[in-house]
Amino acid sequence: MILALSVLSTASVIVERQNGGRVVPTGACCVANTSVKQDTCTTATGAAGRCVPGGNACGGSLSCVATANLECDAAIIERGKSLCRTKVAGGFIDGANVITSLSQAKVN
Repeated sequence: MILALSVLSTASVIVERQNGGRVVPTGACCVANTSVKQDTCTTATGAAGRCVPGGNACGGSLSCVATANLECDAAIIERGKSLCRTKVAGGFIDGANVITSLSQAKVN
């Protein structure tokens, strides 16, 4: 039992460090005015994901999108991690825009 709690505690600390101490969002949307692009999140179905611009109906908040639905480019760094965007027919979602290459993404 103690070992199980230790493993859970360690995993939680690792995820928090990935987000620079910010809360790890769970659900379709990331935390408004708190989460930043590329933060680690957990989707409503429990899948690991990232906070990205667009993908879910979240108003002005970033969307929590499962890793399986993202395209990432390790050569482009955003917020200290590889840049990822949601895959859609014909390209990738970058906020309100659909882009055809990750090199076209607005990086900040």
